[in-house]
Amino acid sequence: MDWLNYHHLFYFWTTAREGSVTLAAERLRLAQPTLSAQIRSLETALGVRLFEKQGRGLAMTEAGRTAFRYADSIFGLGRELQESLAGLSGGSRTVLAVGISDALPKLMVRNLLEPALHLPEAIRLVCREDRTDRLLAQLTLHDLDLVLSDMPLPPNSAVKAFSHLLGECGVEVFGTAALRKLHPGAFPGCLAGAPFLLPPEGAALRRGLDQWFELEGLRPRIIGEFDDSALLKSFGQRGLGFFAAPSALAKEMERQYQVKRLGPVERARERIYALTLDRRIRHPAVVAISESAQSRVFG
Repeated sequence: MDWLNYHHLFYFWTTAREGSVTLAAERLRLAQPTLSAQIRSLETALGVRLFEKQGRGLAMTEAGRTAFRYADSIFGLGRELQESLAGLSGGSRTVLAVGISDALPKLMVRNLLEPALHLPEAIRLVCREDRTDRLLAQLTLHDLDLVLSDMPLPPNSAVKAFSHLLGECGVEVFGTAALRKLHPGAFPGCLAGAPFLLPPEGAALRRGLDQWFELEGLRPRIIGEFDDSALLKSFGQRGLGFFAAPSALAKEMERQYQVKRLGPVERARERIYALTLDRRIRHPAVVAISESAQSRVFG
């Protein structure tokens, strides 16, 4: 092979990230037959099969996984080139595109991101909220500079990215004064049979709460599960159930939602990670976020 068609490589890379030709075609604004033909052309040029049928979908072959790793590096370098040249051109405001896991407390996210807006260089902040797995797909497509998540990337993740721990703190239970009167007694025993609001299954905080309930022998009455942490706290503010939140936000939680702390969730920790494509954080705004996290948010 004397020449590699990088358009075809990009089509393959996008299809691998999206997981199907249908989704990739929508993403790339191409007809599905056209996209399939381009990928076949790449396979012919490389002399290998990149995908194979798996049920109703596609799975990468061993050669496909190898090609994907190289493509990931190639397009990652291309993004770094664009960022470097944009920094030299001057005049335009630097954009920081952040993906925010919907399970994260919005007060904490605001506190984390705010330092980026106080840099000498003007920053335009773009925030997108979704499930972490969907945000990672956007990260690999270079639509995001980082993803804020409550969990690091798993060791077997297909996404070639890096997890940077921004900080951690304890977890406490909160509730309105009226709800506390309805469930008197010492904490945490007062939670037995009491209404409780939970984050979704799979969230790091949910796992910590489930383990704590088991260790304490508690059986609260679960009245709701919420992907959106802000919506969960809105229900908590109405006194519809107790809920858990990071101890680093305790004063702000009490002030904003008119609730009181009941006590700590032993052994549970709230952690926030910055997921990036770079092993070392390079974006100046992300550097500012990382450096101020410990002192400003988790201190």
